[in-house]
Amino acid sequence: MRKYTRQRLILDLIENYDIETQEELADHLFKKGIEITQATISRDIKELRLVKVLTPNGKYKYATMDSQYEGVNERLKKIFKSSVISMDKAENLIVIKTLPGAAQICASAIDNLKIDGVAGTIAGNDTIFVAVFRRDMVDVTYENIQTLLK
Repeated sequence: MRKYTRQRLILDLIENYDIETQEELADHLFKKGIEITQATISRDIKELRLVKVLTPNGKYKYATMDSQYEGVNERLKKIFKSSVISMDKAENLIVIKTLPGAAQICASAIDNLKIDGVAGTIAGNDTIFVAVFRRDMVDVTYENIQTLLK
């Protein structure tokens, strides 16, 4: 089986089942006719950027980074709101100043919230560069980010 086909199956399995361990994932794959080593599962988990998240019943399960719970996004918004000092536009960049040590978590908030127009972020200690896809999108993207401060 091709790697991408196997990884697509892994994504389907973690979406449909609460899979807590690599062994449990291997069992599900075996039931689908796929024999796989623990090392391959570990590589697939890393490549797919799977994380363990807490379920409402108090157990952990594998999930994609994109499937953030609403609570996490709300916490990121609160951190962003309380950490940003200033914002400014520069060509197709938005420069955000934060409290010392807060830039990376604030950039993570921007990335996770998938704000329209954002191509990506680069964060230092207290400064974030937000790359905007096109210059004509900077004003709208700036306003979208600014709504997180309200």
